[in-house]
Order: sequence, then structure tokens, then C-alpha cells
Amino acid sequence: MRPYQFCFELHKWLGIALSVVLINVSVTGVLLLVKKQHAWIQPPTRTGHEGAPAEFVSMQVVLEAVRDCNHPDFRGVESIDRVDFRPDKRVYKVTSKTNYAEIQVDAITADVLSASVRRSDWLEQLHDGSLLGAWMHGAVMPAVAVGNVVLTLSGLYLWLGRKVRRRKGE
Repeated sequence: MRPYQFCFELHKWLGIALSVVLINVSVTGVLLLVKKQHAWIQPPTRTGHEGAPAEFVSMQVVLEAVRDCNHPDFRGVESIDRVDFRPDKRVYKVTSKTNYAEIQVDAITADVLSASVRRSDWLEQLHDGSLLGAWMHGAVMPAVAVGNVVLTLSGLYLWLGRKVRRRKGE
């Protein structure tokens, strides 16, 4: 098999094999780029009451405020994935380990400002493959990245090879 024909076959079959993953990465990537512009993807960050850093409530008070919400996804400290603190907005963003729930708590008053679903976390996991498991994120996605480089290089070879052959009169 000639190099040009081999490259064509490689490009074709690799493109077919990777197309589903590349479409997924592209679509979820676009959604992640605009996540802050659409509340259904990521809830907007609320702003807490005015106050100095010395007035910020302790983490214990924040966790008590979350517990007092009686939200089914927040049953204790073990159900919390992370706590994000935004000092400029004076708000704590508490996210759950299940169902992508988020509760925002005022850093001054400890009032709950919002309780909603954070779909951007789900989209990130779908985007990087971790939603399907560590094997997808750690093995398949890097292979897809290498495959994408091979697709690009083989596509350039095919495109330039065609131009060169036309100039030679083949």
C-alpha cells in the first residue's frame, strides 16, 4: 500500500472512530464556555450583604445554615463535595457530592441566598470523560487527543499531497 493510500485509510477510519468523542467534547466545550451566561447551566453567583472580612461567619455557621435547609443532597459534612468562597461577593458556594446541588450562603448573615442545580459540573465530567469512569478520563481521552493530532497531521498530508500531485500533473 502506498503511503498516500495508507494515510487516507488511516485518516478515514480514525475520523470515524473518534467522531462521537470529538463531537461530545466540542458541544460540551461550547456549553462550558457560555456557562456563566445561562442560569440553567450554572446558577449565577449571588451577592451577600456588605461587611468587612472580620464580620465573615465561620465555616461551622455556614455548614449549619446548609444543614438547616433540609435539602436532600446535604445530610452532613460527608455529603459536601466542596465549599467555594467568593470574598468579593461575600458568598459561600457549597456543592454536594450527589445530584450536582449547590447552596449559596451569605458570608455576613449566613442566610441562604439560593439553592439550585449546578449542571456545569456534570458537563465538565462529560467533557473530560470522568463521568464514565477513571478509565475513560485517564486512558481513552488522552488517546483521543493523540488521535486528534494524527487526524490533523494526516489531513494536512492528504491535502498538501493532493496539491503537489496536481502540480506535477499526475
